[in-house]
Amino acid sequence: MAVFAIFIAIVIGSILGVLSAVFKDSVIDRIIAVFSTLGMSVPSFFSAILFAWLFGFVLHEFTGLEMTGSLYVVDDFGEGTYIQWKNLILPAIVLGIRPLAVVIQLMRNSLLEILSQDYIRTAKAKGLNTFQVIKKHALKNALNPLVTAISGWFASMLAGAVFVEYIFNWNGLGKEIVNSLNTLDLPVIMGSVLVIATLFIVINIVVDIIYSWLDPRIRLES
Repeated sequence: MAVFAIFIAIVIGSILGVLSAVFKDSVIDRIIAVFSTLGMSVPSFFSAILFAWLFGFVLHEFTGLEMTGSLYVVDDFGEGTYIQWKNLILPAIVLGIRPLAVVIQLMRNSLLEILSQDYIRTAKAKGLNTFQVIKKHALKNALNPLVTAISGWFASMLAGAVFVEYIFNWNGLGKEIVNSLNTLDLPVIMGSVLVIATLFIVINIVVDIIYSWLDPRIRLES
């Protein structure tokens, strides 16, 4: 769920952030700013209840989504499990709303700063249009702060989705930790913490590698 949520935040947030920077101070920029502010201010548990009720109950006939359900579902005869991908949609969207809002603002601010650089003006003077300038020169250089924010949000999502998991009845790591705390199941708690810590270290190593790819001035030293 965390992987899918951060994927939604990266894709949609980057697109909206670029649009907000390109159409600075326009109606589009203001609408995206309002959407971003709402995404940061609305608590996750409220968003989860609202999305579950609206898309899983009121609009169930049109969406086909359920109010609750986990990724792995036991069949009616109890003989095996199968993956129910549609149960991933609503929890991942709800979990990705807040990082989505952060990605929008970071991409907008970083891209505006990059677009004011001298080499961007030189690229425009050579005849490149806005799309070519952003694609070939500005976008890659604007991703550094975005990668930093995404790594932090992804690490927090691994265990910080307890409310979302409980509301959607999703059998995740956060819910498992809370259940283990309630029953004082120390081995499960220690194992879960070790898993989260390992993933956090791996994510930070991957982020350092991505930094070296995005910015040629950063090099991994042997």
